[in-house]
Amino acid sequence: MALVSTKEGTLDKAVVREWCKKYHYAKRVPSISFAYGWTNDETGELEAVLAIGKPASNALCEGVCGKENRGFVFELQRICAKPELSIPLSRFVGEVLRILPNLILVSYADTAWGHFGTIYQATNWIYTGATRPRTDIATGKHSRHYEKAESYPNRVARSSKHRYIIFTGDKRFKKALRKELKYPVQDYPKGKSNTYQIDWSK
Repeated sequence: MALVSTKEGTLDKAVVREWCKKYHYAKRVPSISFAYGWTNDETGELEAVLAIGKPASNALCEGVCGKENRGFVFELQRICAKPELSIPLSRFVGEVLRILPNLILVSYADTAWGHFGTIYQATNWIYTGATRPRTDIATGKHSRHYEKAESYPNRVARSSKHRYIIFTGDKRFKKALRKELKYPVQDYPKGKSNTYQIDWSK
């Protein structure tokens, strides 16, 4: 079994985008900075992908560990894996975390899909609570958050999400940035995450 990367040229970003669009429940392709995949040595088939990119929210980038560390903040945006993945999904994620450079990595588990962040708990992420459910105003080109959106006709509900953070890279970086974490650390939420079925034949 082998870990492959877009950074090394062994994984095509176009393939990762296709997986995100076809096989992830969000059905949207994020802006991907770099991504990793897991292949089966015997068959040569790609069994899982993981995509990482810059968060859309500048407030998040500055809020995690301060404005001076915003450049380190990235988001684990997508994890897609086939049912016949030959290793535990937590091992795939763990292998990626082990080789990442110095990053402050954020990821979310969507409560609307019954997710609690089981994979993040299994790989020792820090839980910093859930975001508030809110409403965005859809303009056709983008959505804008507005607290009193009841006066606007085009509203899109955004569900509460469990927020997880992990520091990657060398030990000195992880230790130093962990001390700069601005969000309060909380106990892991409990519950059994729902799974969703994807038709991999398409």
